[in-house]
Amino acid sequence: MVIEYLYPEIANLFGDSANFKYLKQSLPEAEFVETALNDTPAFATRQVDMIYMGPMSENHQVLALSRLRPYREKLAELVENGTHFLMTGNSFELFGHYIENGSVKTDGLDILDFYSVTDTGNRYNGFFLGEHDGIKITAFNSRFSHSYPGNDCTGFAKVLRGHGINKEHSYEGITRNNFVGTYLLGPLLVLNPLYTEALMKKLGANGKPAFFEASMDAYNRRLEEFEDKERKLD
Repeated sequence: MVIEYLYPEIANLFGDSANFKYLKQSLPEAEFVETALNDTPAFATRQVDMIYMGPMSENHQVLALSRLRPYREKLAELVENGTHFLMTGNSFELFGHYIENGSVKTDGLDILDFYSVTDTGNRYNGFFLGEHDGIKITAFNSRFSHSYPGNDCTGFAKVLRGHGINKEHSYEGITRNNFVGTYLLGPLLVLNPLYTEALMKKLGANGKPAFFEASMDAYNRRLEEFEDKERKLD
């Protein structure tokens, strides 16, 4: 099994590189590849089972897009063929039609049917409680942008409390086949051991995520807090 982390030198805000580190601890037999900006991505030359990328600054989105454009057709093929993707924070915005930031519109990879709008004058911060495939998801939001999906993508997690992919949408994130793009931070995999366990099974691995009992204890405590209607999440 090969898991690739794209551009860790820029796609690492909010401590989300811990998603990759947690997978390394949970899947000790897998091969983990960190691809820098000036490297040829592993997915371009050999089989990769999962591709990960974390949140980045708006300027770094433009830089990452410049590196990924030569591989646009390959990435589209991987999405359609069911390769696993986990794109957290604003990294998934690169796969849409475009990112609009004020008067500047940056073309995305145009692989998935959505677009994103960034307003750097208004950061949204909040807690999130949702549900994905029967699993409660707990996480956090800190972002300047919202995305607007078309008809070809489904949501990642049904919103129970907090905001979705935009303020009006009842789902957070975006999925297509095994592609998951989500604004959720935390890091997502560390905060949600049941989801991580399900992801590992989809990748063909048996067993529990690292530190499973301690992670579940923290998860259950957090779930109790987030389900408390007396607690404000936004």
